[in-house]
Amino acid sequence: MIDKRLNEMRRKRVGVLFGGWSAERSISLLSGAAVCRALKRMKIPHATIDVTPRAADQVRRARIDAAFLAMHGPFGEDGCLQGLLDILGIPYTGSRVLASAVAMHKPTSKRIFESAGLATPPWISFMRNGNPLTLSQREREMCWELPRFPGPWVVKPASQGSAIGVRIVRKATEWRGALKEAFKLDEEILVEQMVAGREITVAVLGGRTLPVIEIVPKHAFYDFHSKYAKGGSEHIVPARLPAPVLEKASRLALDAFRAVGCRHFGRVDIMVPKSGKPTLLEINTLPGLTDTSLLPDAAKAAGLSFDDLILEILSLALAKKA
Repeated sequence: MIDKRLNEMRRKRVGVLFGGWSAERSISLLSGAAVCRALKRMKIPHATIDVTPRAADQVRRARIDAAFLAMHGPFGEDGCLQGLLDILGIPYTGSRVLASAVAMHKPTSKRIFESAGLATPPWISFMRNGNPLTLSQREREMCWELPRFPGPWVVKPASQGSAIGVRIVRKATEWRGALKEAFKLDEEILVEQMVAGREITVAVLGGRTLPVIEIVPKHAFYDFHSKYAKGGSEHIVPARLPAPVLEKASRLALDAFRAVGCRHFGRVDIMVPKSGKPTLLEINTLPGLTDTSLLPDAAKAAGLSFDDLILEILSLALAKKA
């Protein structure tokens, strides 16, 4: 099977799209480099494309048959680049426009989770100039008041990844400062109730879940440093949870993935409190592929090498049914 897929891929020219100009550019460069090394090892023809605002011209000049997206953050992971590739008629890895946009915009994905009956922590969202769903001046001012659900609270920019701009608010005196910092990065922010417990992540690949990983950050939470610095966190596979809880988490991740309409691959972040009932945080439609990333660790635990992982993702993108 692998030899047949390899032979097919060696007749294609793959464009590895990475870089961009989001706050996650540095991580995207690492993911893209890792993908290119894998393609080189497998002798699959490829071109490297460090994405700029002239992406359409870049892709046309590269004359590629498929695009491997190693992008992270706005303009690469939120449906913008996906829409361009759809217009150009070039198949690409990962979710399509709508699912990418929904997963990237945390308040929208939260609404999808809730409408599908999937557990997620209490939350509320605010625009810079007040909640767009309210009308009165009083309601617009409520943005600067503490939420009505108990804290601590996690404050996040609505459309950023890699824990960029995330703050934990434990005291009322920290509230306004956290909001101001988040508003520097986004017009809208999400505030959710912090869940005490084990943080886990479930990778989805080709319609199946991979072994559940438990994340043990060295910092107070799984921040940017914990995600990408060597030794910033410990990844425990399988997660140290009872088998029924692991099964529930995997089912919840797959249900969330399908509810949002994702395809090919992704990673679903989940918290498991003492009650043992998993609760959804968010979906990553283009998870990292660096040396410290979670998806390659999950694939390895499932018996897939990094090259196997890249080959399967590419095969999913080029499958006729896609």
